Amino acid sequence: MHQPTIIDIARQLGISKSTVSRALTAHPNVNEKTRQRVLELAEKLDYQRNQLAISLLTNQTRTIGIMVPEFISFFFPKVIIGAQEELAKAGYNVVICHSNESYEIEVTNARSLFASRVDGLIVSHTKETRNFDHFRTFTRKSIPVVFFNRVWESDEVSKVVVDDYTGAYQAVEHLVQTGRRRIAHLSGPDSLPNSRSRQNGYLDALRHYEVPVDPSLIISYDLTLEKANIYVNHLLSLPEPPDALFTINDPTAIEAIQVIKARGLRIPQDVAVVGFSDDPISALIEPGLTTVAQPVDEIGRQAAACLLAQLQATNPVAEVQTVVLPTRLIVRGSS
Repeated sequence: MHQPTIIDIARQLGISKSTVSRALTAHPNVNEKTRQRVLELAEKLDYQRNQLAISLLTNQTRTIGIMVPEFISFFFPKVIIGAQEELAKAGYNVVICHSNESYEIEVTNARSLFASRVDGLIVSHTKETRNFDHFRTFTRKSIPVVFFNRVWESDEVSKVVVDDYTGAYQAVEHLVQTGRRRIAHLSGPDSLPNSRSRQNGYLDALRHYEVPVDPSLIISYDLTLEKANIYVNHLLSLPEPPDALFTINDPTAIEAIQVIKARGLRIPQDVAVVGFSDDPISALIEPGLTTVAQPVDEIGRQAAACLLAQLQATNPVAEVQTVVLPTRLIVRGSS
């Protein structure tokens, strides 16, 4: 019932453990006939190399942890696919942890990955995260950490982000240029840097085009669709409702479209809507959603590239960097 070892193979073939070990690693000092006997028996016994023992010898597990806050949207799974493809090319396995937007689960996941001796970490943190000590545990041990999308604003870690500010600016600029003057903004939590950047882009676009900034049209919320529904209804019930809505992400924009339709309003004639991220669903709904597209696959690949650069460097700290990727406005029927 026990897992076969090189001792079992050596005993059955009547050769030494060292000969078995060399045969399994294609060492040139083992003759071909012996090597074939070892490989055939290893396959018959379903022998698997002891990765834990190898890790202790090499001080590497060839494993990378990836931590994300949710799987509800298309964004995080697609980033993971991009990162995993790049890491696999370099010979690394991946362990994926989902924190379900819970800080406590995120801390538990980080501790578990640290105890598992991962060689590095790729992270997008939860909306609840304010304390980053669980990630400092990695950096103190010179284990590289790369953040993406939701990032820890620290010089200790690499970051891969998109140009949230410019993407938001262009979205609001488009709404102004189509004649909108009361543009509401559903923003994410103020604790998230990308929420702040998108809100700043929104504000600067209004100021540039001399559109009055109305604080009653700006709402930061917790990114749940239930709250999005409540706040869109609230905005549309104002004495002077908005004639356009720019949202923190596409799921919020799609929820807004459902609310606007349910109230018997026309899109975009009565209310225009612009989202952020270019969720695949945004092109399928009616009307199609105008949105700011992010290079999602590239985010994952760049995060993996940053991590690999640190893993391969003699001085990992010198390889810490921030990568900013461009966004692109896609105009559809909702605006």
